[in-house]
Amino acid sequence: MKMTIKMPRVGDTVDEVYLVVWKVAIGDTIAAGEMIMEVETDKATVEVPSPIAGTILELLFKENDVIKTGDAIVICNAN
Repeated sequence: MKMTIKMPRVGDTVDEVYLVVWKVAIGDTIAAGEMIMEVETDKATVEVPSPIAGTILELLFKENDVIKTGDAIVICNAN
């Protein structure tokens, strides 16, 4: 089943982040808890884990893009 992974809140006062690097690619199989991307806030670089297991179908942002909390970031086939 297709699922959308959304950008989680990475800090109490952080509403947007910059995508530093994807740790996955289209076609990759991921486990729940596996790091899928690194993002940068005004204070730190943070790794973002996947909340679900599945296969990556689409990455919705490019490196250096600004992402807001709650934005859809990945579409995958959930296991």
